[in-house]
Amino acid sequence: MKLPNRATFHWIFRGPDGIRAGWSVCLFILLLAIPGVPVRLAVVHYHLTPKGEISPGLLFAAETLNLATVFFATAIMARIERRRFWFYGLSGPRPSLHFTIGLAGGLVSMSLLICVLLAGGNLVFDGVALHGLSIAGYGLIWLLGFTLVGMSEEWMFRGYVQYTLARGIGFWPAALVLSLLFAAGHLANPGENALGIVQVLAAGLVFCLLLRASGSLWMAIGFHTAWDWSQSYLYGTPDSALMMRGHLLITHAAGSPRFSGGTAGPEGSLFATPLLLLGPLVLLFLCRRAGLFAGAEIAPGATASQAPSLAA
Repeated sequence: MKLPNRATFHWIFRGPDGIRAGWSVCLFILLLAIPGVPVRLAVVHYHLTPKGEISPGLLFAAETLNLATVFFATAIMARIERRRFWFYGLSGPRPSLHFTIGLAGGLVSMSLLICVLLAGGNLVFDGVALHGLSIAGYGLIWLLGFTLVGMSEEWMFRGYVQYTLARGIGFWPAALVLSLLFAAGHLANPGENALGIVQVLAAGLVFCLLLRASGSLWMAIGFHTAWDWSQSYLYGTPDSALMMRGHLLITHAAGSPRFSGGTAGPEGSLFATPLLLLGPLVLLFLCRRAGLFAGAEIAPGATASQAPSLAA
């Protein structure tokens, strides 16, 4: 039997852009898994509060470890591919402005959803849980915590792996695959429902749209941060069926879970996905009218010569 020659092996593993996208993604996942196993084992040993709520310490520990894992895997791949560490989604123009705009968009979008639920009698306010300095203290703590959530999840699902998979199959097919995986990652949350999973899938595609339009992940990170912070801390509702300790308002769902979201929270409501899609579309329209995307590249980190293959 004739063995494949060296040229054949070279074609299998390398293409015109270096290591083929599929092998690069597999290597990235392997690098995530190496430190990821002890990370997950460590997080399992943390406990919820007696009320079943997530404490700030738990969130900070879990997301810091997750972010460190993504940093590790991205740094290794950047070294292999001879690119800068920030190349994969964090090197776009005006990051602080895009992050701030994303924060505003996420806060307004979630607030609109809360207003719809209130108007329909599907959400009831029961009072205020915090007073005095605790309001500012917990508000800041949870803002920092959910910034870590936004950074770790966006960079994990829409950073290196989105850029690289898009190199192989095109931007939007890659976005769909990774958004499906993003949604699947929420299946284990206790109390999650089917509509909540659909909303998470839609959120993944929305974050990819923000990435595509702005040229970096910063607007998506801001939107993700504020969406989670406002529902978890500000309005005191479940976030993908998870409750946080130290939320400002006390609320409970009422009526049909299809409209209220039930134990999944506002994200499990029929109203969630339309408003989630509407908010970013309006945001992008206003940003384009204001010329805030001038200089944004077709894909994160892409040069003009790379753009056609990434935009396929």
